Amino acid sequence: MSRRSGGLIGDWAEAQRRQQQTQLIQQREADRRQRAYERDAARGQREQQAAYRQHREADARRRTEQIEAEVARLQGLLVEGCRAPAFRMSAPVRSEQLEPFNPGTLAHPVPMPQLEQFQQQSGWTLGSNRRAEAEREAHARYTQAWQAAHAAEAQRRQQLDAYRQQYDRWAADQLAAVRRHNGGLTELARSLRSGDAEASVEYFSAALYASTAWPEELPRHVAAAYDPTLRQLVLDWELPRYAVVPEAKSVRYLPSTDQDKETARPATQRRALYRDLLAQCVLLVLRELFAADEFGALDSVAVNGFVDDHDPVTGREARIVLAAVAAARSDFSGLHLEQVSAVDCLVSGLGGQLSARPDQLTAVRPGRRPDEVGGGVVSHGGHAGDADEDEPDLFAMDPIVFEDLVAELFRAMGMEAVTTQRSGDGGVDVEALDPAPIRGGRIVVQVKRYRNTVPPTAVRDLYGTVQDKGANKGVLVTTASFGPGSYTFANGKPLELVPGADLVELLHQYGLRGRLGGGAAAPAQRTPEPAPPADHNVLGMSWSGSVALDVCALVCEGGRVLSEEHFVFFNNLRTPDGSVRARTHSAPDKAALEVSFDALPEPADRLVLVAAIDPEADPHADLAGFTDAHIRLLSAGGEELGRLDVSDGRAGETALVLGSFRRRSNGDWDFVIGGKGYRGGLEDLLSEYGVDVA
Repeated sequence: MSRRSGGLIGDWAEAQRRQQQTQLIQQREADRRQRAYERDAARGQREQQAAYRQHREADARRRTEQIEAEVARLQGLLVEGCRAPAFRMSAPVRSEQLEPFNPGTLAHPVPMPQLEQFQQQSGWTLGSNRRAEAEREAHARYTQAWQAAHAAEAQRRQQLDAYRQQYDRWAADQLAAVRRHNGGLTELARSLRSGDAEASVEYFSAALYASTAWPEELPRHVAAAYDPTLRQLVLDWELPRYAVVPEAKSVRYLPSTDQDKETARPATQRRALYRDLLAQCVLLVLRELFAADEFGALDSVAVNGFVDDHDPVTGREARIVLAAVAAARSDFSGLHLEQVSAVDCLVSGLGGQLSARPDQLTAVRPGRRPDEVGGGVVSHGGHAGDADEDEPDLFAMDPIVFEDLVAELFRAMGMEAVTTQRSGDGGVDVEALDPAPIRGGRIVVQVKRYRNTVPPTAVRDLYGTVQDKGANKGVLVTTASFGPGSYTFANGKPLELVPGADLVELLHQYGLRGRLGGGAAAPAQRTPEPAPPADHNVLGMSWSGSVALDVCALVCEGGRVLSEEHFVFFNNLRTPDGSVRARTHSAPDKAALEVSFDALPEPADRLVLVAAIDPEADPHADLAGFTDAHIRLLSAGGEELGRLDVSDGRAGETALVLGSFRRRSNGDWDFVIGGKGYRGGLEDLLSEYGVDVA
């Protein structure tokens, strides 16, 4: 008969057995979870590998498609070019419709107080004595409010009249410039009809250089002359080089080596594409010229297509003609260029020449060249060596000659001006005297023939010279540019900064000559600013009080501005990428900025907004009157998305950090209120953010 074991030893043994069973179950469960994890990890790895491979294969396909699209664009150059509108004399005509006068808030009269408003505030339920006293108090408050409103209205009208006079002067100058320009075009058309050689070259060169038929990657350098006897335009036209035809035919991803492999385009195919492209270029030049001839000035056109490269025979840099043709209008007018084989049309149809091996720079015999025609040869879009010798390079000019040129500019502007001695000039290169009343007086001029940005120390030195010499104004003229630190220091002081681009414009405006470097001899043109991104926000700033402020922005990494160009203020209206820019404000705002947060540079982690007293408007003001300030956050369409309160100003301070937008780890931007004030104005504030104003 069996019996159950008991006692202490039995209980212990039973507990050990149960513990072993529990451990075994736990171990089996852990093994099961580990196997499931490994299966999931392997599956995830396979999926990641598959996704990575798909990404690389898709990228290779995109590159192949880009190559094919580029080749198709080169093959269809002539067909697409024939669809472009022909150049017309009306194209450069400027409209006389100017921006209308817009005084903004100055257009609205100051509301005048009404006596009833003050009587209602006092109430009339008191006794007769108290009522009379309350009526006198109401009249007193009304009188005071009326006088203040009347003074504000008088000031508004005065500002409106001054603004209107300023606008009228600007509009008159703009309209006169537009009419001079359009009058010049009318005279040019008249000269074209009479067969004037210079007018013909100017017009047809402009037609080629301004044409919309040419892709940006293709050159468009032209040198031309006109023979009025034969009514023939003769020109050299730069052709694209062999490298413009893609060397690769396709791209394929190889998983075994995790690399992209380019399949080379067959050499015969690449040479044929290049030769066909050169023929298309020459035919398109002919098409552009004959299509632009609305005055009947051309009976024929002679084109020499060239590349500037090393001559394979001598090894020297040379102009190598790869195609040449002389086409009569009667022969060309019968062609349907959208249907032709470019090579056959050029060689057989028009009797032109085309290099058999242009990829090896095998030249053809050039036709008639522009310098063989006689008269002037006009070039557009050329290289440094092609610039007009009569248009001196300011960078290469002798320093003394450069100073003489600046003095001559001041004399052309109606002032008396002389250059100083080279030694002992006390930091003055030119002394000028402006005879104009009130704004005129003695002017000291410093001339800096720099290539890099002029440091703020040069502007500070000029200010010291103005004070030492007792001059009315100091002018710093340079071939380079100025940074925000220089403009900040000059603000509110009798200083004027003239960068290189403005100098060239002034020289041409007053009939003098000069260019910056190897560009063509035309006046410097400012690059048009790109439009703000569609997803930008508007930051509208408003405050109580009549204090005049400049609201600025700094794009920073930590507590340092990315560069001086990333400080947006009254003399630098946008960052280089246009992600932050100043804009004209509208009521109820007193200042405004546009910001595209997604487009801010990658290193930037904060956008700092600051305000500073405008020393020109009121040099003795401080921020005690800067109260009830806030920022309206608006969408691009003007919808108000929210309001951000900022700190009030304090007495004695002339600059204030309003707050900063800070980039969080998830990419969002949060606003952090500021409040730190500076007694030294904008200079003091900027030095803390790394802007050099010393």
